[in-house]
Amino acid sequence: MDAVRVALLREVLAGTEWLGATRRFAGVLRGSVVAHGGGLLLVGAPGHEPWHLAAHLVDEAAWSGTPELAPTLVRQRPRPSDPAHLAVGPGRLAAARRGETLLVVAPEEPWPLLERVHEARRAGVTVLALGAGGGELAAMAHDTLAVPEGAELDLDSVQHLVSAAAGENGGSPRGRRGFRDRLARLTEALTAPPPAPW
Repeated sequence: MDAVRVALLREVLAGTEWLGATRRFAGVLRGSVVAHGGGLLLVGAPGHEPWHLAAHLVDEAAWSGTPELAPTLVRQRPRPSDPAHLAVGPGRLAAARRGETLLVVAPEEPWPLLERVHEARRAGVTVLALGAGGGELAAMAHDTLAVPEGAELDLDSVQHLVSAAAGENGGSPRGRRGFRDRLARLTEALTAPPPAPW
């Protein structure tokens, strides 16, 4: 989904709770990775690897000047022949430490991952959950954005809104950027070469 489609989706959702909820969650995500500077780990439930969210966060990291937003995609079953950025397996969760942020994207409770997520949290990792509402994952997460089954939006659309909002929540450390700063950032983004594709 490109920026134009995200803008249209936001227009359609005006007046609903989704815009505020996705922006709030994106602010927590961005605040966590910027404040701690330890990196962002992104993992999905078995059978659901959040490729699109990873790619969009890489783009937003480049365009917003916030490299901390670029995640390490942790895959359930990487192959030895995969490129390095796609070959990170679940063992990386065991190595996660204080200062890192773990974003779990799961349409349902990710039972096989829960023990690893719990161990990461005990090691001081900030755990965020997107998708599954309630349950053990929500209980151990520092923050959650639930996308219940049958909601107006599906998990894919919510991921697009969150990634776009994470890139927008920028600003100087003292507060919001002025008009000239935003204009300069937009000019740089439009004239810069696109980030490397996945």
